[in-house]
Amino acid sequence: MSRLLDDPLRWADAPLVYDLDEVQKRIPQRHEMALLQGIVQHDPVNHFAIGIHDAALDAFWVRGHIPGRPLMPGVVMVEAAAQLSAFVTSFILPPEAGQLFGFAGLDSVRFRGQVRPGDRLVIAASIKRLRRNIAQFATQAYVGSDLVFEGDILGASI
Repeated sequence: MSRLLDDPLRWADAPLVYDLDEVQKRIPQRHEMALLQGIVQHDPVNHFAIGIHDAALDAFWVRGHIPGRPLMPGVVMVEAAAQLSAFVTSFILPPEAGQLFGFAGLDSVRFRGQVRPGDRLVIAASIKRLRRNIAQFATQAYVGSDLVFEGDILGASI
């Protein structure tokens, strides 16, 4: 198992420091694609944050992604981590009018566990590199103390 970015159990029931409304002031995703539901830890000096996503029983993926045994698709975990990365980046590279911080690539992605309806996904993102308008993040996601996803996310201002 990889070195954890933080202890996920510290954040499983932590109060929000940014709620969904505050998150949406910084990133554009809405409706069923608003996967980052809140922030429980934000360190703007070290460019690190912990966000949460509660996998609802009626989430858009539940009905069709393995009927009878619903599992959160890996791409949904990656998107939640990318949204957290964009949130962190918004404090470093505030978007100019009409710009946003979007996906530019993925590296070393591994899925190590399952996320089911009713689970709380705790997501960590820590900046590895920043160059002008491009950032690379180490990201991980956990359910309880179990690491379920990890990978590097590359984003760019577009």
